Amino acid sequence: MTEVSSLTGRLLVATPALADPNFDRAVVLLLDHDDEGSLGVVLNRPTPVTVGDVLASWADLAGEPGVVFQGGPVSLDAALGVAVIPGDEGPLGWRRVHGAIGVVDLETPPELLGPALGSLRIFAGYAGWGPGQLETELGDGAWYVVESEPGDVSSPTPETLWRQVLRRQRGELAMIATYPDDPSLN
Repeated sequence: MTEVSSLTGRLLVATPALADPNFDRAVVLLLDHDDEGSLGVVLNRPTPVTVGDVLASWADLAGEPGVVFQGGPVSLDAALGVAVIPGDEGPLGWRRVHGAIGVVDLETPPELLGPALGSLRIFAGYAGWGPGQLETELGDGAWYVVESEPGDVSSPTPETLWRQVLRRQRGELAMIATYPDDPSLN
């Protein structure tokens, strides 16, 4: 098997050509990417369900808008926490993914992590790809791969994240941010 260059910690930004409704204008943070497959969470799909409704002990630590996000179409009954923790050392119950971004073990008592958290998001489900599947989608032009920033995880306006991420890119990619929701209306 050929070695896979890891994209862990990077963002997948759906191209306008991506036809899968699960990923229409999605921004996915890759939490794991290796030769066994890929796993990430969609950062811009807030649900109407509050964190307090499903994980009351974590509600006070969740950033605004304080709701659960749909992390992807896989395992919607499973919760996943992603947090930004500044500094070099993360606390027990947090695994660094990239830079200050990491995954929270939601079985850890919140009071152990609370003082260290810069921001926290809770996701129901995740996006997953089998070995080579994401690479095929990348080759087909379904995704743009860009660098993540800690603020992407905690954007207070997740509904505009697709445009925000594209707008900060250089060159032609920044122009894609102006792509209309429905190009037939142009």
